[in-house]
Amino acid sequence: MTPDPSGARPAPVSLTAGSLSGGAQQKLLAFASLIVLVIGFSLASPNFFQVSNIMAILQATSVNGVLAVAATAVILTGGIDLSIGTLMTFCAVIAGVVLTWAGLPLPLGLLAAIGAGALVGLASGTFVARMKIPPFIATLGMMLVLKGLSLIITGAKPIYFNDTPGYTEISQGSLIGLIIPALPVPNGVLVLFLVAGGMAFVLSRTVLGRYTYALGSNEEAVRLSGVNTNAWKMAVYALAGAICGIAGILISSRLNSAQPALGLGYELDAIAAVVIGGTSLAGGRGTVLGTLIGALIISVLTNGLRILSVAPEWQTVITGAIIILAVYADQLRRQRG
Repeated sequence: MTPDPSGARPAPVSLTAGSLSGGAQQKLLAFASLIVLVIGFSLASPNFFQVSNIMAILQATSVNGVLAVAATAVILTGGIDLSIGTLMTFCAVIAGVVLTWAGLPLPLGLLAAIGAGALVGLASGTFVARMKIPPFIATLGMMLVLKGLSLIITGAKPIYFNDTPGYTEISQGSLIGLIIPALPVPNGVLVLFLVAGGMAFVLSRTVLGRYTYALGSNEEAVRLSGVNTNAWKMAVYALAGAICGIAGILISSRLNSAQPALGLGYELDAIAAVVIGGTSLAGGRGTVLGTLIGALIISVLTNGLRILSVAPEWQTVITGAIIILAVYADQLRRQRG
């Protein structure tokens, strides 16, 4: 997508924007890979295709998927955010401080976590957009800052939500299960689809979404059209930070605690899901649907290898190899384009 030469506004972008040739092919390939993995693991072990295990896969995907949705927005602008994992942890800690230490109502704790994520994202966006610090360096520094702050605030000890009624239900409860007992889909999965649907709407139907794609496609052209590219880029980072706050709520609800040492490594799985789903690391091309497929592939692969008793170190090797192949495929698509 390129900005309108008249300088008014970029052309509208559809939900599947980002090249129906390369982007659609990558999504189809990713979806086919997901089906092959499910069939393969189901044949390899009778324990894989069980309702309880499928629910466990979806539960695991909920956190990584929400983080991947946040990473998608940033990567579409041509940037990267290495702090999303520790930001998730920091937001969980903020929720713990507000709900457990301060004893405030549940809605305030949730708003505090999401608001903290948005403020940190805005700070990262300011470093990148206004101070012109490369995104890799700016977010790497923010990752370390947030890791340290989480440990300092908590004294390196977990914050438990035992005295916060209903907190664990945010992720572990099942509204669908109350209606259809045979389908106990965790609430965390519903939150994932709500977040993904919201981001898909933003990217396809709003000005912020159009500029998100435009910034990744040709930021200089957008700037020459008279658009305040710094402000829009900061808005994207702030939105991604708020979504990380939601991920922090989900993981702390799932664990019934805010673990200050948790978070490192989650950004790698999230970025891997984005790349596997067909979003270009160069920016300007990708969809939320592809990201969801990528997140499911990561979860299915991890779960299946664990069921087959594959050593954790080999699980890491296999996941890394898949990421390399996905990035290589992205490079081939761009060269052909």
